[in-house]
Amino acid sequence: MFIKKLLRRRENPSTDPRRDTGRSGETLAVKALRQNGYRIVEENYRSKLGEIDVIAQDGGVLAFVEVKARRTDYYGSPKEAVTPRKQRKISMVALQYLKETGQTDKKARFDVVAIRLLPGKPDVEIFKNAFDLAY
Repeated sequence: MFIKKLLRRRENPSTDPRRDTGRSGETLAVKALRQNGYRIVEENYRSKLGEIDVIAQDGGVLAFVEVKARRTDYYGSPKEAVTPRKQRKISMVALQYLKETGQTDKKARFDVVAIRLLPGKPDVEIFKNAFDLAY
């Protein structure tokens, strides 16, 4: 029975609670980034190599931002979810974006917005320069 429900969720992504968590997290992240002086350049940039949640300008630096939202810490903190494998994937997509947009000479970094969707008020943390280029 549980497996059938899980499979049905995957067939109909609009009922997937993980997708709702992700959308809520990205909305909160963009709001927090703007409040901290970032200018949003692009959201959900996709290429054949993968996706970057948010690309934003922070002063003279282009920030590639990974958003991780969690309702509980059962599977670890949101920041811990940005594994070395995920960092490599984000790095490859960021390099492709820089090349595609002719900005290879631009200063860039990787930030993480970690969100705990707690009852009441969510906890949002921005980690600037969270990891180095991992390509």
